[in-house]
Amino acid sequence: MNFRHLLLPLAALSFCGCTSDPSEPKPLQGYRIVNTFPHDPLAYCQGLIFHGGKLMESTGQYGQSSVRRVDLDSGSVEKRMPLDPRLFGEGLTIHNGELWQLTWKAGIAHVLDPETLEIKRKVKYTGDGWGITSDGTHLITSNGTETVTFRDPETFKEIRSIQVHDGEIPFDFINELEWIDGEIWANVWKREYIVRINPKNGQLNGWIDLRGLYDTNLNPHPDSVLNGIAWDKATNRIFVTGKLWPSLFEIEVLPPPKK
Repeated sequence: MNFRHLLLPLAALSFCGCTSDPSEPKPLQGYRIVNTFPHDPLAYCQGLIFHGGKLMESTGQYGQSSVRRVDLDSGSVEKRMPLDPRLFGEGLTIHNGELWQLTWKAGIAHVLDPETLEIKRKVKYTGDGWGITSDGTHLITSNGTETVTFRDPETFKEIRSIQVHDGEIPFDFINELEWIDGEIWANVWKREYIVRINPKNGQLNGWIDLRGLYDTNLNPHPDSVLNGIAWDKATNRIFVTGKLWPSLFEIEVLPPPKK
């Protein structure tokens, strides 16, 4: 596995200008907290979407994994579907009126009814499951490497893949995914930023620096990290949270600073 990507945030934080040269750092964007909402501090967030005025969340850990519908304002879990304790829940998305949830090592995707959260069918795949989103035509998945895969929603078979990169440098540990305005936004495992990915070629379009959003020192768990991006397309609201975080944040992403 290539670890050169660990140096990239430092470069991005030092050089914030927008440039078309792929060998130079991409635009770095900040954020403003618009609202703060309660979030279940025991929820090991693996996937987050906004659907029908509610948050839908996938949680992980063996024996604790679930799919749940959550009231945004109160943070209360309105409905919960626990997974088989032998399964570790991962990413979550909605496509063509159905929820799709990945599992980590089992090679099983669950297709669920978004109202009842009942599993309608199961689909097998090869390799790790991490994040999943939909561009309206394809399902898009990550597996913890720099590879992002576009899949046929009928068969879940691979159609094509892209390698996430910044210039010539591959960029791995791509985790939770969200499709926002023609881009793939992704959490990066154990990093305090979101990357914006060009879905055509995998090139990074920019960074969103979320440092300081939540003081992870308040939770000693080593996995208490940023993870979970949800976009309310109707109102253009963006929500983010983390694993085992007691809060969920609505944020406004700020434009890059002028040169």
